Amino acid sequence: MGEERKRSPLPSQRRGKRHWPASVGLALVSRGKHVMIRDTMNVRMIRRRCFRVAVSPLLMLCLWLPGYPTLAQTADAFLAGHTKACPDCALERAPLKRRDLSEADLSGANLVGAVLHRARLMRAKFTNANLTDANLNKTDLKNASLARAKLERAMLYEADLSAADLSGANLTEAKMQKARLVRAKLDGAQMPEAILTGARLDDASLRGANLSAANLVEATLRRANLEGANLNNAGLVDAALREANLKGANLSEADLFGADLSGANLAGADLSEARLSRAILTGAVLDGANLRGALMPDGSVHD
Repeated sequence: MGEERKRSPLPSQRRGKRHWPASVGLALVSRGKHVMIRDTMNVRMIRRRCFRVAVSPLLMLCLWLPGYPTLAQTADAFLAGHTKACPDCALERAPLKRRDLSEADLSGANLVGAVLHRARLMRAKFTNANLTDANLNKTDLKNASLARAKLERAMLYEADLSAADLSGANLTEAKMQKARLVRAKLDGAQMPEAILTGARLDDASLRGANLSAANLVEATLRRANLEGANLNNAGLVDAALREANLKGANLSEADLFGADLSGANLAGADLSEARLSRAILTGAVLDGANLRGALMPDGSVHD
């Protein structure tokens, strides 16, 4: 037999600093041959398994998603009338005129510019929905939830919002002529420059609401709660505010010509520079009210 060849050093001996994982099997092939690594394929398999373990949550998500309808599919089903539940759906400029959507769930939906003219929306959920520039004229929104909804420049002419929840809603420049808001909740609502001529807000709650420069000509707010509301420069000509709570309200520069404030609570209210010509103040509480520069019912200017 020829001179026996010396065994080749193991990889860990040849490369000092590098060590193979203990899980990788190494087969030493003797009988004069070099040491061969039989499990090259096993090494690759282990590496792939490690990668799969690392991304397993993502893989699970990918496997889970196809089993559920996408938002686009839900929106299509909603528009086709197959469902009334479409939260967070994209429904910009959706044609929903005269649709019966009573008790529908459209929370968080994007309804910018949507047409809901004369739609039936009793007890519908629009919480956090975006209804900017939407057409809601003559809609039935009794007992609907519109808390924190965006309704900038929305059209709500003659809409019935009786007992609806609009707390924290943004109604900036909304057009609400002759809207019915009896017992509606508008606490903290943003309504600057809103048009509410002839609107009915009897027994409504508007605590802390912002109605600066709003048009409330001939609106009725009997027994309405406007405590701490901002009515600076608001137009309240011939408005009915009998027994309304206006404690601490800001009515500076407001136009209250011919307004009925009999029995109203104006304690601590700011009426500076307000116009109270021909206003009815019979039985009104004015304790601590600021009337500096106000034009009083008798035509005099308050010191």
